[in-house]
Amino acid sequence: MEADKKWYVIHTYSGYENKVKTTLELKVQSMGLQDVISRILVPLEDEIDEKDGGVKKVVKRKIFPGYVLVEMEVNDRSWYVVRNTPGVTGFVGSATKPVPLSDSEVEHILKSQGLDKKPTINVDVEVGETVRITSGAFEDKLGVITELNPEKGTLKLNVEMFNRDTEVEVEFSQIEKAL
Repeated sequence: MEADKKWYVIHTYSGYENKVKTTLELKVQSMGLQDVISRILVPLEDEIDEKDGGVKKVVKRKIFPGYVLVEMEVNDRSWYVVRNTPGVTGFVGSATKPVPLSDSEVEHILKSQGLDKKPTINVDVEVGETVRITSGAFEDKLGVITELNPEKGTLKLNVEMFNRDTEVEVEFSQIEKAL
């Protein structure tokens, strides 16, 4: 997820969640807004429905009826497009400024939907190699790789702080080979 994009919650007429999702996806496509509005999600969960006679059936139920989640960069155009989609009654937040979901809320929801898988990033580094951290709290620090975790897209480094080695974990995208 790009830094300038956040997840927002839009309120819809009850029962219109999937229609809003489809309409908005078509609008994004036709107006070339894919770089501003990334993903649209109606979170679902499996629920066991028991009918008369004891027949059990697994059905998909909306976790947040009346709401759709949208990953987007809020600007005048994207706000207008979402706000004026048929079935949308507004953003969750103040009347003038939508309030994004927190990272932990987003992580929890995406995990529940099986969408938390980050693409595997192949980095040409190995344990024992020295790398430079390019962003985050430890930017411009050099560290020696102690552990690689390709599934999570992270690695652990020993970084010298206060005259001693401290282990830090960073994402592959936050490092470059030290020259």
